[in-house]
Amino acid sequence: MPTITSSDGVRLNYADEGAGAPVVLIAGFCAPLESWELQRAALAAAGFRVIGFDRRSHGASESPPYGQRLSRHGRDLQELLSALELEDVTLIGGSMGASTVWAYYDLFGAERLSRIVTVDQTPRMVNDGDWTHGFYGLTRQNVGTFFDNGIPETGRGRQGDRLTGVQRVAEALGRMPVFADPRTPERRVLLQNHAEQDWRDVIARVEVPSLFLAGRESQLWPAEHAEAAAATNKLATVVTLDDCGHAANLDQPERTNEAILEFLR
Repeated sequence: MPTITSSDGVRLNYADEGAGAPVVLIAGFCAPLESWELQRAALAAAGFRVIGFDRRSHGASESPPYGQRLSRHGRDLQELLSALELEDVTLIGGSMGASTVWAYYDLFGAERLSRIVTVDQTPRMVNDGDWTHGFYGLTRQNVGTFFDNGIPETGRGRQGDRLTGVQRVAEALGRMPVFADPRTPERRVLLQNHAEQDWRDVIARVEVPSLFLAGRESQLWPAEHAEAAAATNKLATVVTLDDCGHAANLDQPERTNEAILEFLR
C-alpha cells in the first residue's frame, strides 16, 4: 500500500481507489483501515473514490512513542488530504476515528471538506451532572485510571462480540484483519487523551453537513449522545440503528452503508 511521511517523520499507510468524489475512512481505536472493507466495497460500487487511512499506531502505519494525541492525529489527517490534493472530501470516522475528524475540524475548519459522517462516538466520554451520554461508568473522579487495563466491559448494550462482522470482512479480504494491541504504552497514552476530550464546542461550529450514526445497543455509551450532539448544529442529522452495537460497520454493515449512501446523495 502507498504511504506518506508526516511532518514529524512518521510513515502513515493508506489505500486509494477510484476516481469519483473522495471519501476518507478513518477507523476506531486499534482497528486497521481494512475493518472498513464492507463500506469500501459499497462506496466504490457507488462511484466514489475511497481512501482508507491507518492512523499512527494503527494498521500498517508506524507507531512512534510521540504524537499519540488526537490533535496530532487530526494534523496527520490534514497532511494526508494535502498530499493527495483532495478537495470536497467526505470524512467518515468510526469511534476514535470520529474524534480524529473533530480534531481535524478544530484545527483546520471546513478546509477541503464537503461532509462529515461519525459512527457511534460520543463527543464527550466523561459523565457528570451536565452530560450523561458518556462512557458507562466514566466520571471525573476515575478518568485518570479508568482505562489502565484497556477498554473495560460495561455489561451494557448488545451482548457478544463482533465475530460475525469480522468474519465477513475476512472473507471479503481473503485474510483476517489485524487489530492492534490496546495495551502498548503508545496506545494507552492515546486512549487516555481520547477519554479526556470534549468535542461539543467543535460540533456546534461545523459548517458542513454532518451525519451522526449511533448504535441503539452500543456497549460503550447511550445512543442518545447522537441526538444531543446534533441538536447543537442545524446542519446535522441523526440515524440510530436498532439491534446494533458500537461497531456499526461490523454489526449492521448493510444498514450502515445505506445510511451513508443516502446522506451522500
